[in-house]
Amino acid sequence: MPVIIPDETLKQAGLSEDEARVEIACRLYDADKLHLWPAAQLAGLSRDEFESALVSRGIPVHRIDEEYLKHELAMSRQP
Repeated sequence: MPVIIPDETLKQAGLSEDEARVEIACRLYDADKLHLWPAAQLAGLSRDEFESALVSRGIPVHRIDEEYLKHELAMSRQP
């Protein structure tokens, strides 16, 4: 399902079509609506380019949550 953003709206936002696609993908990633690779694909960027776009917006590329920390602690205790 295509989403149509009027040219006037993009102009008011000061964004090109490509810039809007990147902005939307970054926000969806930040909101945990898309994982990294699907968001990069939506943005039309490589993984490295998308990670750079996230960093430039102050959005963490890697998220460390409680589950991840528990796993890492358990793994560090194994011989």
